[in-house]
Amino acid sequence: MVQTSARLLALLGLLQVRREWTGRELAERLEVGPRTIRRDVDRLRGLGYPVEASPGVAGGYRLGSGARLPPLLLDDAEAVAVAVGLRTAAGASITGIEETSVRALAKLEQVLPDRLRRRVRAVGDATSAFVVDGPRIDLDVLATIAGACRDGVRLRFGYVARDDAVSRRHAEPAALVHSGWRWYLVAYDLERQAWRTFRVDRITGRLFLGARGARRAVPGGDPAGFVARSIRAPNADPARARVRVRAPADRVASRLPARFATVDADGEDACIVTTVQGWSTSFLIWMATLDVDLEILDPPELAERAQAIAARLAPTQPAGE
Repeated sequence: MVQTSARLLALLGLLQVRREWTGRELAERLEVGPRTIRRDVDRLRGLGYPVEASPGVAGGYRLGSGARLPPLLLDDAEAVAVAVGLRTAAGASITGIEETSVRALAKLEQVLPDRLRRRVRAVGDATSAFVVDGPRIDLDVLATIAGACRDGVRLRFGYVARDDAVSRRHAEPAALVHSGWRWYLVAYDLERQAWRTFRVDRITGRLFLGARGARRAVPGGDPAGFVARSIRAPNADPARARVRVRAPADRVASRLPARFATVDADGEDACIVTTVQGWSTSFLIWMATLDVDLEILDPPELAERAQAIAARLAPTQPAGE
């Protein structure tokens, strides 16, 4: 019985590794006969695994999708990756996913071997996430949009623009992009006959799925790049930000992604941070979280924005004082 159970686990592991196997290949891997493979496949089906088979000389076995989720086999690296991903998702910007992620992580850690549990906890204890209190996204809305992108189905939805103007949109969705703070939908607007970027947190009301649309390629072929270009400052050539930070360059560089900004030493205890692209309010907030003294060098608009934010955050003095 133990030998049979071990062979079933080995067979399941092979089916999860590759798209399709012939019966002969599986028999050779497990060192059994084809008849044993057929019996083991029937046992897996009885346990809820949807193993599909195609007859003939060129036929084989593949693990299909079923009506319910059967147990999964993960190797050591996969188990650690899933656990770390669940820890990260527990602090994500998607409403409702935190509790679900914590429950799934508890189930996974319960069955992890001690050596893997220690690795996962070491990663969790040694790392922390930079969290900005950004907009929250409903998981069902995100899943509906993702499904429409996958299936090429048109969407109708309400949308609140930057100037608070409300409109109805009819679009062919292409991709979802997460900037690290916000979720964006890249879609072809059928009424405006142009590609558009929509902030998912500004989509309002019910989403209506329509007929299948055209399979369109996002301009440039890179949805993330398209969003990055779309959400830049509205001027044609946005100025780069230059900020003097009163902290050593190596300390600051370790906390700023190189793809967003460069860090150059300005003496032993200071450095100059320059954005790779145009400045943004998000960059200003990120710099403020460094918790060190800053001096904005360029452009003047960035200094004005910082002063306006500081004024809004300053405590209100009681009347009469």
